[in-house]
Amino acid sequence: MVDSMTETQTSNRQVTTLERTKKLKILVVDDERDNLDLLYRTFRRDFHVLKADSGVNALEILAAEGEVAVIISDQRMPEMKGTEFLSKTVPQFPDTVRIILTGFTDIEDLVEAINAGQVYKYITKPWDPGELKAVVQRAAETYDILKQRTEELRRANAQMSLLTVLVQVTQASQSLESILTPIATAFSESFAADTCILQLVTGTKLSPTQGFYSSEGNVANWLEQDPLTNEAIATGKMQVSINTTKDAKLADITHYQDSGIQAHLVIPITYRDDLLGVLSLQWQQPGSLREDELSLIQLSAQLVAIALTSSRCHEVKV
Repeated sequence: MVDSMTETQTSNRQVTTLERTKKLKILVVDDERDNLDLLYRTFRRDFHVLKADSGVNALEILAAEGEVAVIISDQRMPEMKGTEFLSKTVPQFPDTVRIILTGFTDIEDLVEAINAGQVYKYITKPWDPGELKAVVQRAAETYDILKQRTEELRRANAQMSLLTVLVQVTQASQSLESILTPIATAFSESFAADTCILQLVTGTKLSPTQGFYSSEGNVANWLEQDPLTNEAIATGKMQVSINTTKDAKLADITHYQDSGIQAHLVIPITYRDDLLGVLSLQWQQPGSLREDELSLIQLSAQLVAIALTSSRCHEVKV
């Protein structure tokens, strides 16, 4: 298990590094084309820049592109002022950092927007490119921190829910089959997996008994033909591929292509060296798990083993 964990952690650190090098998206909004082009040129090296020439067009871009890290908007625009536009983005994108460019002394509008949390900072025209770049860089860092804290809170809540479900299942004297799907669902929600399967093992073969959760509804279970699953059963060690499309060992495995699964983690469920089943977590995007999440998965797998053993013992007594 130690070797497998070391390889997993190394791969995950590599993926995390790659993810951090991706450019954040920012949106620049100005009705004057020269200003819009200047803003684009100023930030295109450091960010993936989207641009709009009005608040209305900007809202359409956000609807199509989703959340951006920073919005830089002119204040005085036809049809919709910058502060009005920014206020419309708050409910759907609360973590986005908003900056206003203004050549006028619209103090009341700006103060109201800042107090309402809609504007991070305002910059007067004509702006100094160096100053504006520094402000936007700090805004991007603020966005990163907000997203990190939001994600940490989500994970902490999901992990607490997972442990609660596992403890409740372990303590309850339920039938073996009835506890599998709740466990699979709890794991999927905790680690944002698109599919999770908890399947029992008889000897060295998968049995038909399984718990299943998928965000896509009923999808095929191909674990019996899966190399990672077979290796997990054979070795009793966790197996992982964080990017199946680039994994040479899985190049000819068609079920990954057919199902759209691009990351797969398989955990053997063992109790006192007795292999009880396997837990399969599947994602439709390449990704990574932090070391604390891997530790939680190992701890949770031990609780699952206890729950399965307890349910088996209860069925034998009955």
